Amino acid sequence: MTMEERAYKWARALCYYAGADEAFLEGFWRRITQSEGVYREFTYYLEHQNFLCAYKVAGYSVVDIMVWQMDHFKAQMDRGRDDMKNNGDKMLLLAFDTMLKMEKESARYVDLMQSETGTDYEGKYV
Repeated sequence: MTMEERAYKWARALCYYAGADEAFLEGFWRRITQSEGVYREFTYYLEHQNFLCAYKVAGYSVVDIMVWQMDHFKAQMDRGRDDMKNNGDKMLLLAFDTMLKMEKESARYVDLMQSETGTDYEGKYV
């Protein structure tokens, strides 16, 4: 099996466990195979179960994106939506997906990453 076949099979499995549909998978796969940097990070993780972090968008690695997104997952759990509480596959998939989006709209995502914080201050959701 080629690396591309293995990567597609893994992307399919991540989407399944994350609850993403076939349309998301196909869009994700098309975008990731068009991005040499994100694809390399994705296949490195597949092979090593660890992050390479060699590729960055606007100075941010996939780990930076994942840490930022964890605040969002925590915020959803704080609001009673705990479907991501034990879904590491979804967190991983969305980190790679966000990195792909960040390639196209880096200023937007840099602004979000620098301005959005977790749920740790009073009155945030008032």
